[in-house]
Amino acid sequence: MNIWLAIGLTVVGCYAVKLAGLLVPAGVLERPLVRRLAALLPVALLAALTAQQAFADGRALVLDARAAGLAAAAVVLLLRAPFLLVVAAAVLVTAGVRALGG
Repeated sequence: MNIWLAIGLTVVGCYAVKLAGLLVPAGVLERPLVRRLAALLPVALLAALTAQQAFADGRALVLDARAAGLAAAAVVLLLRAPFLLVVAAAVLVTAGVRALGG
């Protein structure tokens, strides 16, 4: 029963956040600070999620094949390669490190 209560509260919370976003006046959304936050916030959240997935294992910090793949992706990205090549490099390096026992 507790799980259904948590699901119900999550649904209501998500709907309330969506409704609050629709009720914001247009003048507030046109402010430069709000525009800048709206542009940078998704990047920051994605970076935090990537770091958490690459370097965390429960409550411990780990450096394993995922970190090597992320480093390879960063290098290929700095070389201004297309996105598909960045993903391929990360996959290949991660798989290679895991195959070598890392």
